[in-house]
Amino acid sequence: MEVRDVLVTGGTGRLGRRVVDRLRAEGLEPRIMSRSGRPGTIKGDLLTGEGIEAAVRGADAIIHAAQSPTRKSRRTAVEGTERLLEIAARAEISHFVYISIVGIERVPLSYFRNKLDAERLVEGSPVPWTILRSTQFHEFVLPIMEGLDRVPFVTLIPKGWLLQPIEAGEVAGRLVELALGLPAGRVPDIGGPEVRILADLR
Repeated sequence: MEVRDVLVTGGTGRLGRRVVDRLRAEGLEPRIMSRSGRPGTIKGDLLTGEGIEAAVRGADAIIHAAQSPTRKSRRTAVEGTERLLEIAARAEISHFVYISIVGIERVPLSYFRNKLDAERLVEGSPVPWTILRSTQFHEFVLPIMEGLDRVPFVTLIPKGWLLQPIEAGEVAGRLVELALGLPAGRVPDIGGPEVRILADLR
């Protein structure tokens, strides 16, 4: 089946914007689901379910890039993903592409556990799926470093924890490539060209 109609959740976010740009470069005009409902987007709220059915209806594929690294993280990453998958199944979506994080099993932080739980929901869904795990984006490394200076974070992160930052546009390009192909299950991880020890960046 040729994919011509793609819904991007979180399409106004750091990664989502780049996904939208890459889809347009492929000659497609994606649907952009955003909680804000700003002009040019479809208002859809993963927390309440409002607007999601309208956003999904008629799409061929979904690239699920919405996230919330805040106190609402679990509601967005887990409950919101479950809600989206249920609607996608009813709409007979042919491909659900989910972006996750490399090594989430080894990091004892709630955000990572939430992403892992969301992965399991995707894997158990009747909707055909692809999961891509990426290393952290360059833009997220600075906040991590600032957090280390403010709180005793080092007690939570294993000594010698590695970072392999990647440019978000590269991840967006890979997500679009996957979405326009056949569902592939868990695909090889993607990461930046250089591995660094977190302590060396402080």
